[in-house]
Amino acid sequence: MTNFFEFLHQLKQNNNREWFSANKSIYEMAKKEADAIFELVYAILSEQEAFHPLKKYRIYRDVRFSLDKTPYKTHFSAFIGRKQPHHRGGFYIHFEPGNCFIGGGFWGPEKDDLLRIRKAIDASDELETILNDQKLTSSFGHLKGETLKTAPKGFPKDHERISLLRMKQYLLIKKFDDHDVLGDDFPQKVLEAYQLLLPFFHYMTEVLTTNENGEYIYE
Repeated sequence: MTNFFEFLHQLKQNNNREWFSANKSIYEMAKKEADAIFELVYAILSEQEAFHPLKKYRIYRDVRFSLDKTPYKTHFSAFIGRKQPHHRGGFYIHFEPGNCFIGGGFWGPEKDDLLRIRKAIDASDELETILNDQKLTSSFGHLKGETLKTAPKGFPKDHERISLLRMKQYLLIKKFDDHDVLGDDFPQKVLEAYQLLLPFFHYMTEVLTTNENGEYIYE
């Protein structure tokens, strides 16, 4: 095996405990290689601002409530959380053969935070302007995430920014080829992409750390 993608490809074809046990040493080498890239990305991002400690996800799946009973994930992934409460949002890195990506945003906003975001969207087109920036859209495309089927309670169905108001998640995702991930310049590419996300993160942080009068709610 020359890189961790080969292990993940083989795991997808043999997703069972017997095969995994027989190839445990190969898994450990693959995980070490992926972890090294996660740590390089974390280090270069940490030169820009403070984050919570790097979180590397386990490969073992929780199958208790899933129809899919395969025991292992077929990807390696990690999460970098911005330092709350003064910096909001999270940054996710995903390595999977043919499906590598980074993502930034808000996966599961709490009820009160989601309402605060929607009120800010209702009051101003600032978020829409940020999301339509040409450099951002050329790199990350458009906002992704789960949506409501109709307008959220308290907001008109014909609102000019109804598509943003209906969002339950606010995610921006950038794809990478497998060979990009293995390149020496991958951490720098991630840094450049992260910098494109900063206006989005800064806007959301300002919204979630102030009340509707614009008063800061944290010491």
